[in-house]
Amino acid sequence: MTEKNAPGTNDPGIVTIKSRLSFSQTVERLKTAFQSHGIKVFDVIDQQAEARTAGLDMPPMVLILFGNPKAGTPLMVARPLSGLDLPLKALVTEAKAGEVLVSFNSSKYILKRHGLPNELGSNIAPAELLIASALGE
Repeated sequence: MTEKNAPGTNDPGIVTIKSRLSFSQTVERLKTAFQSHGIKVFDVIDQQAEARTAGLDMPPMVLILFGNPKAGTPLMVARPLSGLDLPLKALVTEAKAGEVLVSFNSSKYILKRHGLPNELGSNIAPAELLIASALGE
């Protein structure tokens, strides 16, 4: 999996993968992949639905909050402010019809942002590979 900037950004800490699946299939595939690997899905926020309740319209967008307390807790113990980025998040968007993107912060970015020891990267880096695998990358 190659880390790349999200479309329209210059932020190398964001990885974006194009999904070959539909929007709803992508969301379900990610949730299933997390759960089948013992990763808890803490919440799924349908941002498009929330916009509608405010009388606004936006393309499909869902934020999945996921993680494993055994993996994330050592990072938060080492640097409590890392809790700003934990649990991990995957943003599924479809800004253009048929173009479904999954974006997330890279583990390298999270480690660097919070000054965490590199060895703690092994706690969160597998999530990146799992996302890519779930999307058929």
